[in-house]
Amino acid sequence: MLLSPLPLTPDRDIPAPLLTELTALYASQHAFHALTGDFPDPDDIRPEQVAAALARELAHDGARVLLARGEGRLVGVVITLDRHPDPADPDPWIGLLMVDAAVQGRGHGRRIVAAVEDLFRAAGRDGLRLAVLDADPEAFAFWTALGYQVVGHRPDLERGRPCAVLRKPLR
Repeated sequence: MLLSPLPLTPDRDIPAPLLTELTALYASQHAFHALTGDFPDPDDIRPEQVAAALARELAHDGARVLLARGEGRLVGVVITLDRHPDPADPDPWIGLLMVDAAVQGRGHGRRIVAAVEDLFRAAGRDGLRLAVLDADPEAFAFWTALGYQVVGHRPDLERGRPCAVLRKPLR
């Protein structure tokens, strides 16, 4: 799976046609957004909300938003951090992986993760981490099936939600 960085206009906006695609992808994951509470109404996710959420992510040092295309369309988005805000944590992080619900179960998520792992492996990184909400057993099963192992538990930084921290060695 080839990933490409989120293109922005000179004003740091997301081009309108791409924002429409991203909004549709985000809206397809109603159950996830209902679980996380990241959007006020998971049944009515709007382009300006998606743009604001992505801008908040990109405001972090070392953050990247990568787009995954397949089947002739946008199938997923992944947000990575080169470093966690905790200086004691040496690993890069996956902050979000979202696959369009219409194509979920076709291996896109696995291919996106493999591509991200390859990117960080090529950059000489030793491991990759992420956090899974304790209330999301499906996500936990996905990540552990890919070889990620629990290395701790802590609340997430943004909302204090209980999470399992998972890590996979890359070497």
